[in-house]
Amino acid sequence: MLTSVLQLQELMKEVESEDPIDFADLPFEEDDLRLLTANHICQMAAALDNFSEEDRHLTLLAVAAKLVLENMVLHIRLIRQHGQDVELDLATILQNMRSKRPK
Repeated sequence: MLTSVLQLQELMKEVESEDPIDFADLPFEEDDLRLLTANHICQMAAALDNFSEEDRHLTLLAVAAKLVLENMVLHIRLIRQHGQDVELDLATILQNMRSKRPK
């Protein structure tokens, strides 16, 4: 599993090149957080070994959807925390999450 963890960590970096994560002011190293996350995801995937291919796919989609939702909630909280108006159109918020970063 170690190789797949490291492969996932590298893939995470590649994905981030298009949409960088702002690690500023965090008391952790970026690669340590990626490694911790990659390890957790690989453990979750390994736990799905007894699932059918369809159930495994659906479960991973549900995990991804939950993470996108959590990210959107955190993004909205940051916008509000910085005194900016939150647009009421959720589709617009989701579409603009990448371009609108609180300062």
